[in-house]
Amino acid sequence: MGQDVRSPRGPRCIALVGPFQSGKTTLLEAIMARTGAIKSAGSVDAGTSVGDASPEARQHKIGVGLTAATTTFMGDSYTLIDCPGSIEFAHDMRAALPAVDAAVVVCEADEKKLPQLQIILRELEELGIPRFLFLNKIDRANKRVRETLATLQPASRVPLVLRQIPIWNGDLIEGFVDLALERAFVYREHKPSEVVALEGGNLDREKEARFSMLEKLADHDDALMEQLLEDIRPPRDAVFDDLARELREGLICPVLLGAASRENGVLRLMKALRHEAPGVTDTANRLGVKDKKDALAYVFKTVHLQHGGKLSLARVLAGRLDDGATLQSSSGETGRISGILAVSGTHDSKRPQAEAGETVALGKLDAVKTGDTVSSGKTAPASLVKVEPVAAVLSISIAATDRKDDVKLGQALLRLNEEDPSLTMIQNPRTHDTVLWGQGEMHLRVAQERLKDRYGVNVKSHPPAIGYQETIRKAITQRGRHKKQSGGHGQFGDVVLDIKPKPRGTGFEFHEKVVGGAVPRNYIGAVEEGVVDALARGPLGFPVIDLDVTLTDGSYHSVDSSDLAFRTAARVGVSEGLPQCQPVLLEPIHLVEIFCPNEATAKVNAILSARRGQILGFDTREGWSGWDCVRATMPESEIGDLIVELRSATAGAGTFTRQFDRMAEVTGRAADQIIAAHRDAA
Repeated sequence: MGQDVRSPRGPRCIALVGPFQSGKTTLLEAIMARTGAIKSAGSVDAGTSVGDASPEARQHKIGVGLTAATTTFMGDSYTLIDCPGSIEFAHDMRAALPAVDAAVVVCEADEKKLPQLQIILRELEELGIPRFLFLNKIDRANKRVRETLATLQPASRVPLVLRQIPIWNGDLIEGFVDLALERAFVYREHKPSEVVALEGGNLDREKEARFSMLEKLADHDDALMEQLLEDIRPPRDAVFDDLARELREGLICPVLLGAASRENGVLRLMKALRHEAPGVTDTANRLGVKDKKDALAYVFKTVHLQHGGKLSLARVLAGRLDDGATLQSSSGETGRISGILAVSGTHDSKRPQAEAGETVALGKLDAVKTGDTVSSGKTAPASLVKVEPVAAVLSISIAATDRKDDVKLGQALLRLNEEDPSLTMIQNPRTHDTVLWGQGEMHLRVAQERLKDRYGVNVKSHPPAIGYQETIRKAITQRGRHKKQSGGHGQFGDVVLDIKPKPRGTGFEFHEKVVGGAVPRNYIGAVEEGVVDALARGPLGFPVIDLDVTLTDGSYHSVDSSDLAFRTAARVGVSEGLPQCQPVLLEPIHLVEIFCPNEATAKVNAILSARRGQILGFDTREGWSGWDCVRATMPESEIGDLIVELRSATAGAGTFTRQFDRMAEVTGRAADQIIAAHRDAA
């Protein structure tokens, strides 16, 4: 492992992932400083870091988007992708992961963050991405590493294999022993660790911990198992080969120690990545790349610069991309590269081409989207990856503060959606509101900040309208008559309508039973249109559903009757008849499935009950150790900010899905309050 030969695996791409505030950006900073890419490490708190450099990230001091930065280590190129830790911004991570060679999962000894860690590890496991676990903030450790490992193990489906053990000096950790190298190192702040003699109690602990590591490796290596049983010391090179092979095959997750803020453990992590992480050839094979003659790349992020246009961050998986090349995308679009930029935080430099393994930004590919596979070949490539956004959980209605910015707002929202497909816009056909859907409160807040700061659009927001409707309980017969005379041809229409309630969920039906030509057939369509007009807003102020309207009789005038006259007559008849039909308010009820760590299930049940939820039951979440799935029905009006309370109760890890179930009656004081609020808003 100590040989400083150039790796044959080419430029590497490594994701830094982990729970919220675990130190990913600080680790990126430490790596960039220790490898000489920057003079000294910046700070998230001071707003001087390479990662989290956007105004929104600086303001809130959290990652709200990924950062790609490139450095070199021992002659090899590494692009590190610092992914947001919050579940609200996880789409950036999910879109980038397929193209990386390996991931470093940054975590700490905090049981509260275990569910978040499990979510991230599950994503990596399902994608088959090799992963190291970097146990950060080791300088603050207050319990033994083995205890910490036992706490973290339930989050991983494969064994967490300790690669290092700490050297204790009283209650402080002053260094580590590398179990594969069998060497001891003492930390030096912002400097390389110093090799020290491995002796005394540290030697005894090393032997015990190394044997434990070898036992786990031997589970997948019969030759190593025989050597351990026969008490034969395995060759060091064979141990490293096993570590690399089992990492790449997803059989183990090696655990390394460090303190990113002090730059401790950083070089040992980089050496492990260099010698054990796979390269672009392995990644291309994992993704099913067959044709390696043409240039092929995967676009994992779209960025709109204020003055530089659109950039597509991409990993080149095969071949060579040249500036000016025309690319075919898996979505059927074509585009010509206008600039290839090396990525290094916010400092990008132009280059003429990009080789397989390199991660670059491609300029002006306007038709290419996040998730597209692009090729320099003559035909559109097959899509290598399809990353669907998870279901949105929170929404707000937004509008430009100044009406003249409406068009500008629409364009800005489209660009935000291009950058972050987990942020979606829907036009409410009834209220004509623009409803912005996202993954949580901070996600939507950052979107509004970007609209203002980047696109110059001030917006106002309010909770979206609830889909209340109304229906009737009583059947009546009602005449509708429209007669108007104003010189020349007048207007005359006369209809008799039977209005009857229907069972819940059966919708609206129109029939006609006119005999003797009381209403000429050419006017019946206009009558139905008038009925539909009247049902758009019932006596309580909401759309009317689940009723049957039948035209039974009427009269007409040979000169003054017209489509407009009969449409108006029908509208008058229904509008006058509905208040006599005992109208009743209906509210939408949704079927909700909540996924939460099982220690939070009792809190979740209490939240549901307080929000008029009817709990249908709960079960263990399939395939997720330590998680439950709670099923309930809940009024739409109570779901609005449910995610805020849910995330608070689950340390940021809980989420839910919703699906419309039925409309249910609302009566009494609750109905009166809803109707009054609706009238005031109108």
